[in-house]
Amino acid sequence: MPGSDATPPADAPLGAVLAGLSNEMVAVQKKYWGRGPVEAKSYLLDDLLTIVLRGGLTVAEETMLANGHHDEVRAFRQLWQNDMEGLLVSMVQRRLGRRVATYQSQILFDPNIVIEIFVLERERDSRVPASAAGLAGAPVPDPPANGPSDGTVGSASDAALAAPPERSRLDDRGDAYQR
Repeated sequence: MPGSDATPPADAPLGAVLAGLSNEMVAVQKKYWGRGPVEAKSYLLDDLLTIVLRGGLTVAEETMLANGHHDEVRAFRQLWQNDMEGLLVSMVQRRLGRRVATYQSQILFDPNIVIEIFVLERERDSRVPASAAGLAGAPVPDPPANGPSDGTVGSASDAALAAPPERSRLDDRGDAYQR
């Protein structure tokens, strides 16, 4: 994946780090699922990283959902996410420079949203209080168009969303290999 091995500089704004994470998550979805989301955004609050992916169902999944097979689509997606856990956890740890304590994924339907949840190990010396800008009615500045913000949200770029899927598979250890 282009740029996927790049670790952001230690002084990179958090929004830029999260935007890079969103972009890489889109690339991983496209490469290993065959189709990626149409929107992706990463949120970090204390030790909780949430990546929200919108859209990206395959035609087969759409057909199954139209025929009432929600549980089967969810079960297959969960099986796939379980197989991807090692790759996704490594990606998050590399990008954030923090260890992931646990990971879970969930798919929601109507609208189609996948939520990737990573609980990070707490930092020993973390005295920074939790914050969620805008929750108390305070204005939140608009991020630059198609660019990262300096806050705790990082959206995937239009280029990452528009890039075609890169096909690959995982071996039985969860390592990527090319066909």
